[in-house]
Order: sequence, then C-alpha cells, then structure tokens
Amino acid sequence: MSKKTIKNILELSNELRWQIGDDFHDNLAEGIYADASEIVSRSVQTDKNKKNQTFDAKLDRFLTSKTWGFPLMFLILGAVLWLTIIGANYPSSMLASLLLDTIHPLLKSGAASMGMPWWLDGFLIDGIYLAVAWVIAVMLPPMAIFFPLFTLLEDFGYLPRVAFNLDALFKKSGAHGKQALTMSMGFGCNAAGVVATRIIDSPRERLIAIITNNFSLCNGRWPTQILIATIFIGAVVPESLTGLASVGAVIGIAVLGMAFMFFSSWALSKTVLKGEVSTFNLELPPYRPPRFWKTLYTSLIDRTLIVLWRAIVFAAPAGAVIWLISNIMIGDYSIAYWMINGLDGFGWLLGLNGVILVAYIVAIPANEIVIPTILMLTVLVTGIAGGEGAGVMFELDSVTATGDILRAGGWTLLTAVNLMLFSLLHNPCSTTIYTIYKETKSAKWTALASIAPVVLGFIVSFLVAQIWRLF
Repeated sequence: MSKKTIKNILELSNELRWQIGDDFHDNLAEGIYADASEIVSRSVQTDKNKKNQTFDAKLDRFLTSKTWGFPLMFLILGAVLWLTIIGANYPSSMLASLLLDTIHPLLKSGAASMGMPWWLDGFLIDGIYLAVAWVIAVMLPPMAIFFPLFTLLEDFGYLPRVAFNLDALFKKSGAHGKQALTMSMGFGCNAAGVVATRIIDSPRERLIAIITNNFSLCNGRWPTQILIATIFIGAVVPESLTGLASVGAVIGIAVLGMAFMFFSSWALSKTVLKGEVSTFNLELPPYRPPRFWKTLYTSLIDRTLIVLWRAIVFAAPAGAVIWLISNIMIGDYSIAYWMINGLDGFGWLLGLNGVILVAYIVAIPANEIVIPTILMLTVLVTGIAGGEGAGVMFELDSVTATGDILRAGGWTLLTAVNLMLFSLLHNPCSTTIYTIYKETKSAKWTALASIAPVVLGFIVSFLVAQIWRLF
C-alpha cells in the first residue's frame, strides 16, 4: 500500500471520527434537555402540567404537603392503632378464656389429683403459668395485627413519607429524621423499635433513638391506658361523651409521649450525646402493591414471634416473684404487704400508691401483667372480696367491677391521671432492656435508657400531684 493511500485513509478516518463525535454530542445534549424537561414537568407544578402528573406525584401532593401531611399522618397512625386495639379484643378474649378460664383450672385439678404440695402448685401454676398466659393473651393479638399493618405501610412506600414529614422536627431536636420510623415501630413494641434503629447510620443518633424509643406507647401499655381512661376519665363527663373523653385522653398520652421523645432527644444531643445532626438523602420510593406473603413472614416471624418469645422468657420469673412475695410471710403479713406499706408514703407524693409502685417493680418483665397484678395486690392488702387467692393475678370482665375494686383501694382521679402518666414515663420492660443491651453492647447506655425514663416519670408525677393538690 502506497504512502498516499495510507494518508487518504487516515484523513477519511479522522473526518469520520469528528463527524461521529459531533453527532454524538448533539444527541447527548438533546437527551439531557429532554430528561431535564421531563423532570421539571413532573416536579414543578403548573396549571398546564397538573393534569399530566403521575399517580405518585398526585399522592405526594397530599401525603407530604405542609398542609395535609401531618393531619393525614396522624389519621393513618390513629387508624392503625384503632384497628389494632379493636381487632385484638376478640382474639385476646378467646386466648384469655382458653389459657386462664379453661387450661388454668385443668392444671389446678391435675396438680391436686397428683397430690402436689400447695406451695409448688401455687409457684408453678398460679405464679409462672399465669404470668406467661397473661403475656400471650394480651400481647400476641395486638402484635399480630399491628406489625402486618405496619409492614404493609412500609411495603406500600408510605413510611419514608412519614420520615420526610418529621425530618425537620427531629433535626431541630438533634436527632435523625429516620427516627420517625423507629418511633412508629415502637407503638407496636419498644423492643422492635430498638431493633429498627439499625436503619440509622450515625452511632450518636442511633443511640438517641434507642434511648428515647420507650416514649412510644407500646401495645403492652395501651390496655392499661384504655381501662383507666374508661373508668376514671370517662366518669367526669356526661355519659354521652364518655367514649370520646376516654379516647381523647389516651390519644393525648400518646402525643405527649412524642413530645417527651423530642424533648429527651434534644436534651441528650446537648449533653451526653453532643454532636452535629447528620444529613442524609431520603429517597422517596415509588408506591407499589405490598407483597402479601413476605409481609406475613416479616411481621409474624421476624417481629411478632421473636419479641413474644423474649417477653415470655422474662415474664415467667416475674410471675414466680409475684407469687412468692404474696405468700411468704414475715410476721403476720406477706412480703408484698410490707413492701406496699413501705412505699405508700412515696407513692402519695407521686399521686400514686404503694400497690402501683410494687406492681411496676415486679412487673418490669412485662407491662401486660401490671393491671392483673394491681388488682391482686389491692385485694390482698384491703381484704375486699375478689380474686382467687394471694399471688393469683386476675382481671374482671366488667369495667364497673374493676373500678369498684380500684376505688376501694383508695384510687381517685389524681391516681388515675398519674398512673396514665407513669405508664408512659417509666422504665422499659425487661425484653426492651435486654434488646437495648444486645444492640448497644454497652451496660452504660442500657442503664441510662432504663433509668432516665423512670426518673422523668417520678418528676412529672410529683409535679402534677403537687399542682393538683394546690387547686
């Protein structure tokens, strides 16, 4: 091949290269402008393109708007909680009937036919078994409803919108916007809420979320709140407004818990957990139909059963302790009697009483057994009719009968109000405490997360009691 031919080929190749480059550049520029135009048409709302918005954009106009975002968020959360509470009533009653009204007497009859000593019978059946049965009956149905509903909202793509709406508030309190999601999970179970903090990358902000998750009113505390509000708060209004007043009081406690979460997050970020709030890019995923079987597996296996098993493990020894302190005598009275009388003075300062304080001490493993323990201890120290014996926890089907026992134990409206506050502001249950330690691997942070809420509960109860008595 001659030099002239090679030169001609090189010139042609060079000319083609530049021509392809120019075309490519033009095509690339046109593509960029086209993409930019599409993004603007979807993102910027004008009268011209409003009709052409996607389904996601139209939905986000309401769910993430400054006007409708918060009301809709509270409405959706309220609907989930309402479905959880109302939907759990029937299966909880069925489980309670099976475990408490059917199996418990059968176990007692079997123990009697075997000639089992009364103390062993009481320790194993009235103590350990009843505590486990109460936890299963009260805890399982709400979790089996709440967690699937929560997972459905997660799969649908709504929960990232909750984080988007609350990001500014959490940022002002020195916390992470994703704490909105762990807070919401805490309404089902605080232990599950603590595990959910893994989505927060910043160690400092994750600790804040872990320590303050106890202020989410978990399903173990909802029954206590509803019962006390129905008996005492509903009684101070006309009968036609009883239901509305009770529901309003419970919702008010839940919202107050969120306020304490923001306050505590701010206090921690200014003291023991100082630091800058980390920024993060929150991607709003497209809305999509939830995957049914995955939702069931994630919510029932990964969340409900694991958390329930941990609660059972801690509830069993609690039942044993409750039976022992009610039946071991020192002089003429049981250990429980002496504890209650010893704490009555401190309880009065808090607007509570010794029965409530002892119940919360022995019921640390599970909030679900607080009311049965309070009723049993009230009957024990007052001598009024009711229950099945010392150390045998019980509940009554009648709200009126429950109120009669509590009033016989000296309860007033102040006692009820401060119990609702203390139920919100007290130490986490044993399952949550254990989960906090597993997640943090730190005895120091576990102790802070366990002690700080109950100290705050004492302070708030004391202040409310003193102000109440002034007026």
